[in-house]
Amino acid sequence: MTINVYGVGNAIMDLQVQCDDAFLSANNIEKGIMTLTETADQQKILAALTKHDINYCSGGSAANTIVGIADMGGTVSYCGKTGSDNFGLQYASELRELGIHFGAQASNEATGTCVVLITPDAQRTMLTNLGVSATLAPADIDEAMLKQAEYVYIEGYLFAGESTKQAALHAIDLAKKHNVKVALTISDPFLINFCRDEFLALIKGPVDLLFCNEDEASALTGEADPIDAAHVIHKDCANVALTLGKNGSIIMHQGEVIAIEGITIKAVDSTGAGDMYAAGVLYGITNGLTWKQAGHLASHAAAKIVSQLGARLPAPLSQEEIKSLLA
Repeated sequence: MTINVYGVGNAIMDLQVQCDDAFLSANNIEKGIMTLTETADQQKILAALTKHDINYCSGGSAANTIVGIADMGGTVSYCGKTGSDNFGLQYASELRELGIHFGAQASNEATGTCVVLITPDAQRTMLTNLGVSATLAPADIDEAMLKQAEYVYIEGYLFAGESTKQAALHAIDLAKKHNVKVALTISDPFLINFCRDEFLALIKGPVDLLFCNEDEASALTGEADPIDAAHVIHKDCANVALTLGKNGSIIMHQGEVIAIEGITIKAVDSTGAGDMYAAGVLYGITNGLTWKQAGHLASHAAAKIVSQLGARLPAPLSQEEIKSLLA
């Protein structure tokens, strides 16, 4: 057996809620960013949301990407850590129903949660309590499964905690040991404030494919222009996929700048757009598409996500749908 991608990330149950700016102000929540919360603070927010409709979905950035690849017909495995509570059981069940090999689970620990507050302007504000996902450790990485993958996909958020960072670095070491390529997503500009040197070392070293957005690329390189930033990163990294929001994206491959069109669509919720973009690229390059075709698929898949609530495709993409998107 071989698989396209082995993903490593935080296993978080997403709670998606539509709210107004007044709710953010009333609860002293900074708009448009991801904030790590303590358990007690998260419980207060959940209590304040009791009159709102909540959509529950197994999440986490890398998990969204892995599910996206599976929904396109790719073969995947995911490593994250959940508890034995109801959220943890639901999380594991959702992934396994999708045919995704999943581990690892802990007992008597709370599963992480992410409250995703979506305002009418389609901006998302995330409050994340990592729960037991913060204890993901090197021993949780499944070497037997990882070595069957073409790519290992590492979530940048893992570098915010010491145990999860060591798990990520161990997965990268195992990938190199078994000639598995490494894809890394920066995940969030805030990480660059305290992980910049580590990210740069990884980009200059084992990373074969870097995913980032224009803010992250600018913070990483100091270049204001995203194409200049992509060129700087590409000097050290074989492949770069840099998203530009509604303006599409650029992929750097073998010294070439591949421009990928943006898809004009009414934005409802930007949650998971970057995750689904990564899914399209990773599915494409591990299933015989060119880098340009993979970027084209990624752009269309991300647009589907932006046009709805939540980070998952409404239904799996058939091979016929993928062919028509590429036509």
